[in-house]
Amino acid sequence: MNDERDLAWKWLEEEVDAVIVGAGATGAVVARELGQAGLRVVLIEAGPYWEVSRDFVSDELYMRRTAWRYKRLTAGTNPPELGHNTSGSGVGGGTIHFTAVVPRFFPSDFHTRSADGVGEDWPISYDDLAPYYSKLEAEIPVSGPKHYPWGAFHGPYPYPEREPIASTHQVLRIGCEKLGVRSSVAPLAILSAPYRGRPPCINRGFCAQGCLPNSKFSTLIHHIPQALDAGVELRHGCMVSRVLCRSDDRVEGVTFLFNGQEYRQRARAVILCASAIETPRLLLLSADARHPQGLANSSGMVGKCFMLHSGHEIMARFSEEILPYKGTPVLALTQEFYETPADGSRARGFSILAHGSRPLAFMNIVAKASELWGKNLRQIGRDYNYFARLSIVGETLPSEGNTITLSAQKDEVGLPAPQVTFTFGDNDHKVIAAGVKMCKDILEAAGGKVEFVAPDTSHMLGGCRMGDDPQRSVVDKWGRAHDHPNLFIADTSLFVTSGASNPTLTAMSLAWRTADAIKEAFRQREL
Repeated sequence: MNDERDLAWKWLEEEVDAVIVGAGATGAVVARELGQAGLRVVLIEAGPYWEVSRDFVSDELYMRRTAWRYKRLTAGTNPPELGHNTSGSGVGGGTIHFTAVVPRFFPSDFHTRSADGVGEDWPISYDDLAPYYSKLEAEIPVSGPKHYPWGAFHGPYPYPEREPIASTHQVLRIGCEKLGVRSSVAPLAILSAPYRGRPPCINRGFCAQGCLPNSKFSTLIHHIPQALDAGVELRHGCMVSRVLCRSDDRVEGVTFLFNGQEYRQRARAVILCASAIETPRLLLLSADARHPQGLANSSGMVGKCFMLHSGHEIMARFSEEILPYKGTPVLALTQEFYETPADGSRARGFSILAHGSRPLAFMNIVAKASELWGKNLRQIGRDYNYFARLSIVGETLPSEGNTITLSAQKDEVGLPAPQVTFTFGDNDHKVIAAGVKMCKDILEAAGGKVEFVAPDTSHMLGGCRMGDDPQRSVVDKWGRAHDHPNLFIADTSLFVTSGASNPTLTAMSLAWRTADAIKEAFRQREL
């Protein structure tokens, strides 16, 4: 579509079956599923429609434009850095620049309150998601080891594991072996062999900037084309500003901004897939006389229990070249420390990933860890090729003090900007300390000298959590809002706990499950 599309949108003045907000990891899955079921669907995305051959280049700084581009404020004792590592902008969302690490959640992630006395239990179990995990792994497809040693799924994966492993990944494998710790090649949504016209990975190494050969999965190249083929109408460059609600508490559509003008789209169902920041913000922006706290918020839980994974970075210098730019950024991991240890020293745990670095990312980590600048920072940068990096994905426990709220400042389109308030809890610090120590031990066992440890966060989760109790949650186990029978959420904001795994595969599985529930509701004429 071009800029004249505001005159040509075919369903703007009539009611469609469903409007979906957000065309990222989850919105694209829901759109594909509803479109192929024969429903009339409008998919609205705030960012641009990327064209791989035109827009993706091997330039670390230039490709930062695929990150979310509107103002966000932060607060709390540990205010997060919100940028390229947490959320995407445009069709495909964060799948454009994620590292494509796609492990499943562990069964224990869904009942931490019952098993460990912390967090909250989900209203669903691992078994509810297992069929969707399998379907996604097959259709993406996922490349992984023949035997995966942790969790409930032990392989084999549909495609063989990626080879070869670069030096930065070998560091983790060697260090773990010397410590008697199990490690593995990671399950990756990156091809190890051809698939439907897509080539296998050539180790270009720009996964976190956008895959030019299309060897890495993204919804931009997979689910979006299938959705469009099924008749879904995609409107990009449109910022949804409000969900509209009738007097009977059924939502009736959304308003959105395009080229400075406001438009309205009516729909029988609204599905929010805008992210763990933007979905709570949109519900709060939609406050009206009958819902002064915002929509879906009779519990007061919208925007509460927001979570970020702790993502501390540990870097060690080696006497021989590591060449951290080579190969896929993440290709080896250990999840040996994922759950609560037997000694009870902490609740829950962490994963460790061998993480390659592009030069700017490397320098940013060094600057955060050391506060060096100018000549001294440049001198470290000259030794870039001799450093290996490990990252943790640490579970954080849900806290009502970690919130998404509306600020007094306006963003670039005139809407109240969100404020993200975040503070690590006592147990979160214990997880971080254990994760950092183990990373140091692994690097030193492999022959390195640890020089830098930088705090970081990743993966936005929570803020509209699911649950059986309408007083303690925003949506039910199918993603349907307790307060509004035709409003659904299908993104990471409905996560109850964070786990210690990269969340994309779980989020997409939840979205597919919610899409099935929506299709059934249409069949039963409930929507």
